[in-house]
Amino acid sequence: MRNYTELHEFILMGIPQTEGLEPVLFVLFSFIYFFTLFGNFLILIAIYASSTLHTPMYFFLGLLSIFDMFFPSVTCPKMLFYLSGQSRGISYEGCVAQLFFYHFLGSTEGCLYSVMACDRFVAICYPLRYMLIMKPRVCVGLTIGTLLVDCLQATALTSFTFKLTYCGPNHVNYYFCDIPAVLPLACTDSSLAQKVGSTNVSLLALMLLLSICVFYTGIWIAILRIHSAEGRQKAFSICSAHLTAILCAYGPVIIIYLQPTPNPLLGAVVQILNNLVSPMLNSLIYSIRNKEVKRSLKQVFHNVVNTVLE
Repeated sequence: MRNYTELHEFILMGIPQTEGLEPVLFVLFSFIYFFTLFGNFLILIAIYASSTLHTPMYFFLGLLSIFDMFFPSVTCPKMLFYLSGQSRGISYEGCVAQLFFYHFLGSTEGCLYSVMACDRFVAICYPLRYMLIMKPRVCVGLTIGTLLVDCLQATALTSFTFKLTYCGPNHVNYYFCDIPAVLPLACTDSSLAQKVGSTNVSLLALMLLLSICVFYTGIWIAILRIHSAEGRQKAFSICSAHLTAILCAYGPVIIIYLQPTPNPLLGAVVQILNNLVSPMLNSLIYSIRNKEVKRSLKQVFHNVVNTVLE
């Protein structure tokens, strides 16, 4: 029998092939992270401040903004910490938490995109019954169901990863604890965990993407049946921001899966686009392309200025 000594700490090696660029990356990612938090916070304020935005569509948009603040917070603070010259170490428990919340929040965002597509489908295809179908109880039920499913998935992935024994080495060749980066450090056979992890993540992403395609196929058919140009333009404007956000979220993932041979640097760049840039772009997309959100934000700023001047 081999004597195993379990690890208590992992060392994050950072983004591959970026040695010497730490100060530049620290400034860049600090700006993106701050803008992500600030932009999504503004959207929450706009939704809360305007009674006209208290609808199912903006309920889900508010949830997306909350998760867009939480999701990059799983990996970015620690990355900024070691990019500033501090310790690269992360405790075993911290690594477990990072992996769990990364997959929990990431899959929750994916499910929210699908739920928002369903909401847009009902709004365009059944406009007269929209408020009856998407009543508050249904919205809350969809949210709770999404959280439960994603929590179970993240728990399964984390359990399969960390039920293995880790006794050394402890250098994670990545900038955060993710399944493909942690499993090679296991002292026992990790093939089952690798298969479960890759299959689980791929199947969920594929199912969500297919559901979005189904909903938008129905939306497209409904739009083609609209006779007036004004009606079509209004329907397109309702969906344009959501479609743009979906492309920003799924585009990088599709790129990395189409690679003939995996590239560590490209993989890290794609992860950063998903973890940090996409949540920032969501706040820009929904604040610039959505007239109601822009109107509410202008009213909020107007009220703040008047209060300050008084």
